[in-house]
Amino acid sequence: MTGIPDTFRAYVVTRLDDRVERGVAAFAAADLPAGEVEVRIAWSGVNYKDGLAARFDGKVARISPIIPGIDLAGEVVSSADPAFRPGDLVLANGYDLGVAHHGGYAEFERLPTDWVVPLPAGLTTREAMAIGTAGFTAAMGVAALEERGMTRADGPVLVTGASGGVGTVAIGILAARGYEVWAATGKAEEHERLAGLGAAGFLSRDEVTADGRPLESERWAGAIDPVGGPTLPYVLRTLRRGAAVASVGNAGGPTLATTVFPFILRGNALLGMDSVAVPIAERRALWERLGSDMRPIGLGEGLEEITLDELDGPLDAVVAGRARGRWVVRVGA
Repeated sequence: MTGIPDTFRAYVVTRLDDRVERGVAAFAAADLPAGEVEVRIAWSGVNYKDGLAARFDGKVARISPIIPGIDLAGEVVSSADPAFRPGDLVLANGYDLGVAHHGGYAEFERLPTDWVVPLPAGLTTREAMAIGTAGFTAAMGVAALEERGMTRADGPVLVTGASGGVGTVAIGILAARGYEVWAATGKAEEHERLAGLGAAGFLSRDEVTADGRPLESERWAGAIDPVGGPTLPYVLRTLRRGAAVASVGNAGGPTLATTVFPFILRGNALLGMDSVAVPIAERRALWERLGSDMRPIGLGEGLEEITLDELDGPLDAVVAGRARGRWVVRVGA
């Protein structure tokens, strides 16, 4: 028995021969994919991949029409799996959500059981989407660096792309865990906000994109890099001996031009983070940590709240690199 009405509001993107049409429309429950858990969505977020899914040249959406939104949080309205009951608060991110399976920019969604995460006791649905996929990926990076041995005593940690969604949450997590965090950003006007989240020092975009020697002075005990492009080579050549960088994005481009010297002369490591395909047990465990020992400083503060009707601008802005922290989308009434 379904808990979803025959039609509901959704932000729909349809690919045509030479453009996309996008906007809020009535969507039929019959057109949702199969799944054991039906959810009334309260909140979603704006991510880089969502912006790409809403563009003609975005190359991420694999079905048309598509409801974007690679993360969501809300309330179960019906479930064929006894592990979830009506009224349970849940979230979902990753897998095919918002790219090959309709996503979070809709009032209702139907999901496979093994995509669903019970909402951690330490989070509200709004806070979960303040973290969202961007923050989940940041947490993956921090966890990977610590599992490899990084500790607070090792020295400062660098976060590049610091004013974006991943960078903002990464700073908040690291600072909450007692690290000395340095933020690299091309937006000097963001320094005050980032300092409030725990950033102890700042680098400009010019400093982290300039050409340099294959190896430079050792500075960083670890790094979170959502930028890639010209920034990741700087990080690699300035890591301390034995340190690692978690590569979590490519906002600055996918190309990496570096040398083998950081790896063979300092024993550094490049750790790739894929937040899409994390097994559900690991995903649920990391979300539990985001509600407890990895809860970032400033969670839920300074967000820009928008509705489905206001999505066009933020979706374009996030692709253009104009994100400031994180947009959260109020989907439910």
